[in-house]
Amino acid sequence: MYQAKPPNNALAASLILIASAFVALTTLMAKALGSQEYGVPLHPLQISHGRFLFAFLALSSAAAILRPALERPNWGLHIARTSCGWGGITLMFASVQFIPLAVATAISFLNPVFAMMLAIPLLGEKVGRVRWSAAGFAFVGALILLRPTPESFEPAALLALSAAMIMGLELIFIKKLAGREAPFQILLVNNLIGFCIASIAVIPVWQAPSAAQWGLLAALGGCMAVAQTCFVNAMARADASFVAPFSYATLIFAALYDVAFYGVVPDAVSVLGAAVIVAGAVLLAVREARLKTVVPQSHTDQ
Repeated sequence: MYQAKPPNNALAASLILIASAFVALTTLMAKALGSQEYGVPLHPLQISHGRFLFAFLALSSAAAILRPALERPNWGLHIARTSCGWGGITLMFASVQFIPLAVATAISFLNPVFAMMLAIPLLGEKVGRVRWSAAGFAFVGALILLRPTPESFEPAALLALSAAMIMGLELIFIKKLAGREAPFQILLVNNLIGFCIASIAVIPVWQAPSAAQWGLLAALGGCMAVAQTCFVNAMARADASFVAPFSYATLIFAALYDVAFYGVVPDAVSVLGAAVIVAGAVLLAVREARLKTVVPQSHTDQ
């Protein structure tokens, strides 16, 4: 039976910051793989396949060395969670081929908002004024980033928005899995299933990568394995409401990578939209933390 880790907020925050840097790095490499920098651009489905292939190889190698105790997994929850994760990350990789990393990352931060909305029918949760206000705030930020005018609208931003919706659903399944299995087992099963799904999906678009592209795919998968390991271990050591705000550092890393590798400096509209989304998401996280520590007298302000 899985034994919970002792709480350690400082370690959890550090692990999330490390995970954020690596997650932003994976989107940077996905952008490079989808360009002509290292050969014929790879399809997002092939980039996603490489991500799961090499992440699974890294984790299975670690399992062969460490030989952790494994229990029977809940295959239904794992398959549902991983299907959403595969779909979300594939759309995210597709979006960064057309829009800046920072913009795509900011839009992806809508996933806890979508998770909150989906928790109503799927988990029977009640949502009141404060949490709806936080969600509305975040959606205003998304509208700013989407720039819905004929002159400035970015259709590719809808890919990032769709990714956020699907990853919001993934959070529901992660919530159902939380505390049921050991973090390493969750990672190993997740990447095994993801590799199987991605291997089937990539068949119609497969092309032989160049040597440089193979190297980038391996690095992308390795970075994702590190990020996932840090994230799952952070979640095992602190409440999700405490951990969530630190994950927004991903936006900072994405913006820095954009500037360093592509010379893309976020404009005022992008900064404003990202700030509004993060503010809404932080408000939602703070409210979730209060709901865990205070027993409400009524549900009118949840």
